[in-house]
Amino acid sequence: METHGPLGTLWVGLGLCAFYIALIWINTLLGFVLTPLFLVPLTWLQDRVRGKSPARG
Repeated sequence: METHGPLGTLWVGLGLCAFYIALIWINTLLGFVLTPLFLVPLTWLQDRVRGKSPARG
């Protein structure tokens, strides 16, 4: 069984930390981007169901 010592452990720890920070970051961005993509068409659908005419700006 090989041992990589404390430097290898720190290196792996830094790599895992960077991975999880990137994972949280991308999930946050996806939430900000994907939420409007679902909410905007949903409001259009609700307006059609209620019989409202679309607002012209």
